[in-house]
Amino acid sequence: MEADYLIDRRRLKRRIAFWRTAAIVVILAAVSVGALKYSDPKSGNYIARLKITNFIHNDVERLAAIENIRTDEDVKALIVRINSPGGTVVGGEALHKALNRVRKQKPVIAIMDELATSAGYMVAVASDRVIAHAGTITGSIGVLMQTAEVTDLLYKLGIKVEAIKSGPLKAEPSPFSKITPQVRGATKSLVDDMYKMFVEMVADGRNIKIQKVRQLADGRVYTGRMALKIGLVDEIGGERQAKNWLASKKRIKTSLPIVDILPQSHVKRWLDYAISLIQKTSISERLILDGLVSVWHPRPR
Repeated sequence: MEADYLIDRRRLKRRIAFWRTAAIVVILAAVSVGALKYSDPKSGNYIARLKITNFIHNDVERLAAIENIRTDEDVKALIVRINSPGGTVVGGEALHKALNRVRKQKPVIAIMDELATSAGYMVAVASDRVIAHAGTITGSIGVLMQTAEVTDLLYKLGIKVEAIKSGPLKAEPSPFSKITPQVRGATKSLVDDMYKMFVEMVADGRNIKIQKVRQLADGRVYTGRMALKIGLVDEIGGERQAKNWLASKKRIKTSLPIVDILPQSHVKRWLDYAISLIQKTSISERLILDGLVSVWHPRPR
């Protein structure tokens, strides 16, 4: 009876391994079809949708996807969905410039979801129309540079740090040295220069005088409703409002499908993940299961 039980159990585990592998193959096929659809959608005219989420950095693959949207004659408009707290200045700047290039040839609409602050808002203003939800958190127009200074702590611990530098501003600000007026001034000039660029982007994108933008750009955040009142957004709504605006102002049919555009790096990541699942299920998992079964084998007497 114990032998029959073990044999049945092994057969059951082989069946489970087979169906797991089959399921992963189906998932891989679906991901591959989706990847082809996202990376090269050939279904006639359509509205492209690009999602900007999480921390914004200088993503070369995403910039390439935006350039493809600009040159694709089947793309009649671009909807940019933003849900990001911000990111690097360079990341926001690169996206801003890329979207502005698209904007010269076809309509671009930004839709802000839960969060579109700092570099997220920098991206949004590179559009013909900015739409937010009533509860969207946006704004935070400004630039930040932070550092820590731990010299007092190191002194208490008996640790002394020395640096041989070519100049007094090299590698400053540093957590291992006091911030001098000279270091503070040099660092502030960096922040001020990038802040000036951000303010000019908002003024140009939203057609607001720089003096007013400076009043709004003190770092505070706004809800979507607040942003609407002060001119940082154009409308409260979502994709329905975006399509209605495209129809009324740009004569783009609301019946056009919206197609998600994924950068090649995202597609490759999904394919690699699916392939790893197949390898794990068909090889590693099976070996592990058989190993666990061997533990249950009765010892010969």
